[in-house]
Amino acid sequence: MHRVKNKNMNIKPVREGEELNAVQLKKFLLAHHLISDTTSELEVDQFSNGFSNLTYLLKIEDKEYVLRRPPRAAPKRGHDMGREYTVISNLNKVFDKTPKAHAYTEDKSIIGAPFYIMSKVEGEILTAKEARKRQVTPAEFNTISNTWLETFVAFHNSDYKAAGLENLGRPEGYVERQVTNWGEQYLAAATDEVPAAEKVMVWMQENQPKTYDQTLIHNDFKYDNVVFTSGSWKEITAILDWEMCTLGDPLMDLGTSLGYWTTVTDPAIMKQGLQSPTVMEGNPSRTEIVQQYAIKSGRNIDHLVFYYAYGLFKIAVIAQQIYFRYKNGHTSDPKFAHLNKAAELCCNTAWQAIQKKQIDNLF
Repeated sequence: MHRVKNKNMNIKPVREGEELNAVQLKKFLLAHHLISDTTSELEVDQFSNGFSNLTYLLKIEDKEYVLRRPPRAAPKRGHDMGREYTVISNLNKVFDKTPKAHAYTEDKSIIGAPFYIMSKVEGEILTAKEARKRQVTPAEFNTISNTWLETFVAFHNSDYKAAGLENLGRPEGYVERQVTNWGEQYLAAATDEVPAAEKVMVWMQENQPKTYDQTLIHNDFKYDNVVFTSGSWKEITAILDWEMCTLGDPLMDLGTSLGYWTTVTDPAIMKQGLQSPTVMEGNPSRTEIVQQYAIKSGRNIDHLVFYYAYGLFKIAVIAQQIYFRYKNGHTSDPKFAHLNKAAELCCNTAWQAIQKKQIDNLF
């Protein structure tokens, strides 16, 4: 397996300890008619901007594929490759922003974990670094945010039954289960004393909505999980990272996106802890995002603070789980070293929103 450097700043050489078995992988690719010869040279690099599943770029026989696998020592919940493969394989038939999936296996003897192969999506991924590098203007962000939000609403309106995904989740009781499950996951991964975490968990149990719509939800819909069409901010080619897609309350999905949506008026601690292109001039505030979503979707958002607090808490749990794996030596990526502080920040911000009964101007 040959490593090469890539001009794309989000693609790096494979990290030590996260290499792939090239011999076995090429046999798998041949068996699924994705290559014609196992002696072909395989170049492998790793996408570096994610914090969850491990994502690789495969170059072979003038083709480019993406391989997705769970991280080492990760719980299956939230890292179910079979589920992710099923989602994109079926949804691709009815929603054109879904990548094309090619093959999946649970056979751990190939690379040490279940994985699937999909086509590489061409286009622009807008990370914070990429936005600064491009010097994206306020006018461009006005277009970007509108395109992003319209795609979000279109996804929530997609026909999951026509895609054969009606059994993907259990939308009845979804909100209650999520509040309980994320609380349990936080406690299982806790490493530090965070008083706000306990307060937020109790408050969400007591203030959750009882009625809500039922749609497909992505659960990680943000700027760097969509691919904009090259040369245009007016169209999104594909949505990425489907690992947590399910059926449930679309406003829970919106709440998670709001959790990542730091703005230019937020204090430095928020902008540094939750780095996002949304901090640049021209992006709407979180309140404006909610207002625009309500207009575009026709949905009322009566429990705004709950959804935002939930989104922040869920992000806190994800960050804490990754930090837990880092602390216990299951991953060596140095960007994970301070995720416990990011988790604490999310909990503190959620508690501020609850106390102030608003989602902007929290500190």
